[in-house]
Amino acid sequence: MMSVFCIAIAHISSFFSYLCIMKRKGLWLLLLAACIGMNAQGREMTDEDGYAGKPLPAPCQVAWQQMETYAFVHFGLNTFTDQEWGYGDVSPERFNPARLDCEQWVRTFVAAGMKGVIITAKHHDGFCLWPSKYTDYSIARSPYKNGKGDILRELSDACHKYGLRFGVYLSPWDRHQSSYGAAEYLTYYRHQLEELLTQYGDIFEMWFDGANGGDGWYGGAKEKRKIDRRTYYDFPTLFALVKKHQPEAIIFSDGGPGCRWVGNEKGFAHETNWAFLRGKEVYPGYPKFQELPSGHEDGDQWTAAECDVSIRPGWFYHEKEDSQVKTPEELEDIYYKSVGRNATMLLNFPVNRDGLVSKTDSANAVRFHQKIERTFAHNLLAKAKASIKKTDSRHVITYSARHAFTFSRIILQEDITQGQRVRSFHVEYWNGGKWMPIPCGEETTTIGYKRILRLRATTAKKLRIVIDNSYGAPQICFVGAY
Repeated sequence: MMSVFCIAIAHISSFFSYLCIMKRKGLWLLLLAACIGMNAQGREMTDEDGYAGKPLPAPCQVAWQQMETYAFVHFGLNTFTDQEWGYGDVSPERFNPARLDCEQWVRTFVAAGMKGVIITAKHHDGFCLWPSKYTDYSIARSPYKNGKGDILRELSDACHKYGLRFGVYLSPWDRHQSSYGAAEYLTYYRHQLEELLTQYGDIFEMWFDGANGGDGWYGGAKEKRKIDRRTYYDFPTLFALVKKHQPEAIIFSDGGPGCRWVGNEKGFAHETNWAFLRGKEVYPGYPKFQELPSGHEDGDQWTAAECDVSIRPGWFYHEKEDSQVKTPEELEDIYYKSVGRNATMLLNFPVNRDGLVSKTDSANAVRFHQKIERTFAHNLLAKAKASIKKTDSRHVITYSARHAFTFSRIILQEDITQGQRVRSFHVEYWNGGKWMPIPCGEETTTIGYKRILRLRATTAKKLRIVIDNSYGAPQICFVGAY
């Protein structure tokens, strides 16, 4: 079993919740909080603690980040027209998957280690994968199951059967609806949102896209329509609807508030990655998206990053991309740059025209997961003796083993129920005569929920993590070497 190292516990009830989670994973906790003092003041940190005024996550945000990897599904009329962004003028009769099997999707995701799936219920073209009573531009007007189908129902049922969490994407932009850009569209959109929030059980994440406004069919008008991305949709009202019907759901947008877009569609966060945002500043369609891979160290809102990326070049299925599926090795690299950098990994699967996850996509995703499982199967520090020492402003965590061990990966985790505190750290090994730094090949600044370092292979009997700078006492809850 892996050993877990806790430096400090600032909130007892939060810690015991965390302890229960860790015990369910089969982990042992080694509590050395007394070495640096224990703060029992709860979630309202004192000035002496050094974390006063910094954000803390809600329990649902902690549970969301512990999912680590989950699936995205892009499927709709675009699948059958070979498009990425439909114009909104394609007949629903084009939608007719011959072998659609949502359980096949979910079995693939489970085998690939995914903990949930988010479905594009409505993309920018406005076509709905459920029989919305507010439009005729939906699956109800398609040949699929003679107009009696409901893919959201099929997928939510499959998720329930196989133990996956269910999430929904509902594009604010609608290139089909004639009312888009006017006040009437807002009523239409809210009605659709309420359908999704109330008819399909628990939703773990509600996805609001930042692509909004532009050219479209718009009921035959065939024109460009501009909207104020910041004010038109009245996002506070939409967010309130989500919380009313799905209080535990994580709300995704450029600015959250539940989680944020990472600022690119390549699946990576920056090496320095704060779970903080300046909440009143960032909104869906935020133009300074280059800031999002790192977050805002001076942010006042806990909004960790989600790294979205497709297993193929496109988000929807295109036959010409059958030979361009990301390899297990490429997916592994994305994992290290997302989950390994204090973010989550949202991997998109473009379901094909038969209504299935393609074989290569499935096989590569499963092999990627198996590679990760093998790499982190055995923590070399599990039986090592752990100690902690505070010198000046630094905290040093030392592991001493009876026999030399060779490692090339290190996992570090903060107890994020107590915030994100570490600003910089470094790693050293004992060469028999002195402590030597280990080049990590990237910035060793933030840690957050999880930081994974890929190192040159190093052999040693002693390893230590030096926290050089942090907001208050660091809250390291896990260290592993592999």
